[in-house]
Amino acid sequence: MSTNNPIPARLKEIRKKANISQKELGIRIGIDESSASARMNQYEKGKHTPDISTLKKMADELGVPLSYFFCEDESSAKLVCLIAKMSDNEKRDLIKKMESPTPTPK
Repeated sequence: MSTNNPIPARLKEIRKKANISQKELGIRIGIDESSASARMNQYEKGKHTPDISTLKKMADELGVPLSYFFCEDESSAKLVCLIAKMSDNEKRDLIKKMESPTPTPK
């Protein structure tokens, strides 16, 4: 995956996981039916980059957080998806746990 712009590969990956065609996703987010497939193809090929508003619609439709599209590696992408499903209390607990120093073994 190109570290310059992770959006095309992330978009293609999550769309395929959701088993939705390019055209169907385009239509679902409000792109005209006649150009939906071509526009989505350009986004996935990296020829054009969707604006944040369009990307947010895609994220909502595909059930991922917006930040998913900006992750440069698989681990980060998986983490943002898991964190997005957590409650605010769970997120606060996770932050506390991660910020606390790990005890050194004796």
